[in-house]
Amino acid sequence: MAKIKDLPKHKRPREKLSEKGAENVSDAELLAILIRTGRAGKSALDIARETLKKYPLSKLLAVTKDELTGIKGLEDAKAITIKAALELGSRAVGSFNDSLPILDSVRGTVAQLADLRGKQKEYFVVLYLNARKQLIHKETISIGTLTETLVHPREVFEPAIRHITSSIILAHNHPSKNTEVSDEDIRLTEKLIQSGAILDIEVLDHIIITDDGYISFKEKGLLFK
Repeated sequence: MAKIKDLPKHKRPREKLSEKGAENVSDAELLAILIRTGRAGKSALDIARETLKKYPLSKLLAVTKDELTGIKGLEDAKAITIKAALELGSRAVGSFNDSLPILDSVRGTVAQLADLRGKQKEYFVVLYLNARKQLIHKETISIGTLTETLVHPREVFEPAIRHITSSIILAHNHPSKNTEVSDEDIRLTEKLIQSGAILDIEVLDHIIITDDGYISFKEKGLLFK
């Protein structure tokens, strides 16, 4: 395979970007710029094409560093560079989306949970926020009975990783109209806070919705970190 330096100047990814702008450079060429160097028999552009064949652009954000280093020619340094570039791009996109609601108050958060009122079963919901505390995703993690909901950290934080989340807000409803925080509620919250700390994803609050009000762990000083 030809090396990138052997290509005509106008076909080399770096020179092409410099002359024509990033919008006129293909996905593989952009990735090749990050990869920089190839390996025996393969140019950086060849490796970029192999990478995108295995992990299309729509799936590349979710690919781990270890999965990238599984591709011959992508050692740790190159995989880290790719992950850093993807993360930076994702954050930049999120930071410019001013249409997303900002959840920087309990009242604003409760407004996003109004659909939990009147439910006959207990719903456990998580709100996923970006670095600006904008709501980027909302997911129902489990639906239980009137008295019990089964929640595991894996189900809570998998969407957080997938959506490049900086922090989360936990929420569930009390169909029984009970306005007290149970020991189970506290234990679950502590467990999820500890799990989030490992992933560097902060649990900002846990809100319990009742038919005529709400309970905020943050307001009650029940968030132990």
